[in-house]
Amino acid sequence: MSCASPSTTEAIDRNATISTRGLTKVYGTGPSEVRALQGVDLDFAHGELVVLLGPSGSGKSTLLNIIGGLDVPTSGQVYFQGGELTAYSEAKLTRFRRDSVGFVFQFYNLIASLTAEENVALVTEIARDPMPPAEALALVGLADRARHFPAELSGGEQQRVAIARAIAKRPEVLLCDEPTGALDSQTGILVLEAIERVNRELGATTALITHNMSIAAMAHRVISMADGRIVDTRVNETRAAPREISW
Repeated sequence: MSCASPSTTEAIDRNATISTRGLTKVYGTGPSEVRALQGVDLDFAHGELVVLLGPSGSGKSTLLNIIGGLDVPTSGQVYFQGGELTAYSEAKLTRFRRDSVGFVFQFYNLIASLTAEENVALVTEIARDPMPPAEALALVGLADRARHFPAELSGGEQQRVAIARAIAKRPEVLLCDEPTGALDSQTGILVLEAIERVNRELGATTALITHNMSIAAMAHRVISMADGRIVDTRVNETRAAPREISW
């Protein structure tokens, strides 16, 4: 990995939770080379909810995986609260993922033999300053489903358990990759309400990937990507509540 430092620290927004500068990611070599990211400069403000739009292969998931510490760039830098994430040791990067980042994916990845509360407790047992599992479940509207197993929950409820698990560690950053992709619109709205509430009440800087352009209406800012680049950025002067979104 090549991660040369930028020439001036002024290039980094010190008020941002996450910043990227010159971020590139290349897979393969020669004729099979794929440039998943091509020089991405981006700042995520504290407490901001950002929606990332773009077709498959535009680089959205690669970007989230890198800023979440799940992958490393080919070149460029990622900064977390002013410190260079791309210069972290593997041990420090593991602590960053454990303590500071919550991940929510399209598929819930719950353990079938554990109740909702026990699935959330898997995170709280290793977090530095966790909230009680019951509190995390209440935050996503599942206080009365804590003792239910995944097979006894709907798809939307399982996804909200996954969100509760992600936010129980009180992360500074919440990364959501197609969290409503496997859900119908009515169920998806419940999931979006849970994400919006977590962003508002916990102040977690939130990035949400979606193919659904309607969901962009709930964001503070909308970033469109294509071919590994940012092609458009816009701010929503007026944000829609999840209940006002239809698709």
